[in-house]
Amino acid sequence: MKKIIWLTGLIFLALYTANAQQPKIQGNLKELFAGPSDSAERDSWLTAMKAWRVSEKDKLHFSDVEYLRPQLSWLKKAFIYVQMMACDRYFYDPVTRKYTVDHYLNDLKRQYGGIDAVLIWPTYPNMGIDTRNQYDLVHDMPGGIKAVKQMIADFHKHGVKVFFPIMIWDNGTRKLPFTMPVVLIGEMKEIGADGMNGDTMWGVTEDFKHAYDSLDYPIVLQPEVAIKDLKMVEWNISSWGYYWDYTFVPGVSIYKWLEPRHQVFITNRWAVNKTNDLQYAFFNGIGYNAWENIWGIWNQIPARYEEEIRRINLIYHQFPRIWNSNEWEPFIPTLQKGVFASEFPGEGKTIYTLINREKSDKTGNQMRLSYRQGMAYYDLWNGKKLIPVKNGNNIYLSFPIEADGFGAILATKSNLMESDLSTFLNKMCTLSQTPLKDFSTDWEPLPQKIVPIQKTIRTASIPEGMILIPGVKDYVFESKGVFIEGDPLPDAEGIQYPWEKHPARSTKHIMDIPSFYIDKYPVTNKQFKEFLDATHYHPKDDHNFLKNWKNGSYPTGWGNKPVTWVSLEDARAYAKWAGKRLPHEWEWQYAAQGRDGRLYPWGNKMDSTKMPPPDSGFSMHPPTDVNAFPQGASPFGVLDMTGNVWQWTDEYEDTHTRFAVLKGGGYYRAGGSKWYFPRAYEVNEYGKYLLMAPSIDRSAAIGFRCVKDK
Repeated sequence: MKKIIWLTGLIFLALYTANAQQPKIQGNLKELFAGPSDSAERDSWLTAMKAWRVSEKDKLHFSDVEYLRPQLSWLKKAFIYVQMMACDRYFYDPVTRKYTVDHYLNDLKRQYGGIDAVLIWPTYPNMGIDTRNQYDLVHDMPGGIKAVKQMIADFHKHGVKVFFPIMIWDNGTRKLPFTMPVVLIGEMKEIGADGMNGDTMWGVTEDFKHAYDSLDYPIVLQPEVAIKDLKMVEWNISSWGYYWDYTFVPGVSIYKWLEPRHQVFITNRWAVNKTNDLQYAFFNGIGYNAWENIWGIWNQIPARYEEEIRRINLIYHQFPRIWNSNEWEPFIPTLQKGVFASEFPGEGKTIYTLINREKSDKTGNQMRLSYRQGMAYYDLWNGKKLIPVKNGNNIYLSFPIEADGFGAILATKSNLMESDLSTFLNKMCTLSQTPLKDFSTDWEPLPQKIVPIQKTIRTASIPEGMILIPGVKDYVFESKGVFIEGDPLPDAEGIQYPWEKHPARSTKHIMDIPSFYIDKYPVTNKQFKEFLDATHYHPKDDHNFLKNWKNGSYPTGWGNKPVTWVSLEDARAYAKWAGKRLPHEWEWQYAAQGRDGRLYPWGNKMDSTKMPPPDSGFSMHPPTDVNAFPQGASPFGVLDMTGNVWQWTDEYEDTHTRFAVLKGGGYYRAGGSKWYFPRAYEVNEYGKYLLMAPSIDRSAAIGFRCVKDK
């Protein structure tokens, strides 16, 4: 009988152990463990979590060598991170032609206390409009590599580390001379960057680690999406917590639990309400990606969430070494429903982070802890010393936590209190005088304005090479953007036309258009050379200017092809010399489609025989002569309106972004990925092209034509 009981006990223990090693997964991306269903299950849940970690590390033969590298130790103290578009106007001033790192960082400090790392993004969504690859676009940033290197040094002066992206899908542009990992890590070494983010990657692959080993330049590797194989956590020492499924009971980061030194930055770019993101971050002791400029669409962080970031930021940085504690334990018992806590033990001190998942304030006793002689307790969130109430072998801590709010408690030996703790507590006390509920959660799209186009001197006679476009009453102008992302913020994406209340992907507007003249063809290389010969024009930022020309002239046989590698500024300079101007988008479109709203200059059906052939090769073939497809004329006889080169029209700006409206589709689009800059062959479509500086704005695929007022 004893033997049967003993065997039954062994079987039960084996089953329990097996179950203990399989914590429940929360969410589709498999980045979170679900917490215990109730407090009674917490101990068995934690036993299972610890057993899983031991078992998983043994199974993976897990190595922590990358976490021990001195060159990467900065990551342990990096908590607030931001993805930033290289074209952000707070970061680069095209007038002074200087990077404005101080201006950019001061604004973030004002908003929410500053950042520890920045991901600079010079590639998507413009990439693929021509054959320039991700390596080229970094080199095409204003000032070239020398200026980029200095810009990164400027970030480093402020203690901010710099990431650049890996576009693993960029295999359709100019071929790299070596493997992508070797080329990109080499570029990072050249400019002094600190990390790379793997766009669309489910874990940055090990060949990037091998590349940084071979080049003796270790950097932080960080995938955008989930890490598909936990073995990759060895060298992916950072990641994003991406679009997590938020439940009332908070989830536990799998990567952080596996390796507490792994730094996650929660990322939820289109969300307006940030509380779920920040509560999950604080509960797990991990970082946050305060991303606002999303492909040139501005998702401003409302005031309440800025303040949440500010206070979390202060607490994280006051105790920077404690958050990757190997003794971290989530779901420390609390005394009030809906309040969840984690414990982060450190040398001589322990910090408890708390989150209130309910919509009501919590006051009174919040925690019951074991009595420890000589301990002092501080409410870090509210900046006050706590008086524990002893009851037997326990003490009780009483402090308030706001609805949807946060708390943080420091337990420390009285004689180990840090010298600057009083300064920190005073700051937190001052901040907490204004409750989070008093800060606005209102969100509004960032208003845009069109850059004015000055009228030309009027002329009654038709200028040479131009066509009269008669005025029209009640023209139905309908246009839609072909850019890939932005729909989660429908009141902020696209264009805010002068008649719209907010930016939108598409517009339909009835308007009157006065008569004007338009160039029959796009401006050609021959015409642009005449301008240069007459004016000796040379831009101050001349990188990539007329890149396909040699010795001051275009290639033989290219005289009648549209001029490219000209910036918006270059095109405006030509137009001014010619007594003309660039067209508004609606003027361009009216000249292309006439009054009947047709989709193509020749009608409503696509006809590839009436336009140049498309190209998706690794090296672009030249544009077609502007008069090569006379059968593709618009109702007014205007030619080359679609399928040859994109054409500059309007420019719009908000306080952070400038962009141009491109019409005409372009014959080239890099192949092999849906993420490349889309084509827009229908004349009622436009491309939204982000502007930074002429050096990077110029393209082999963009030309222009001019108009003149009648």
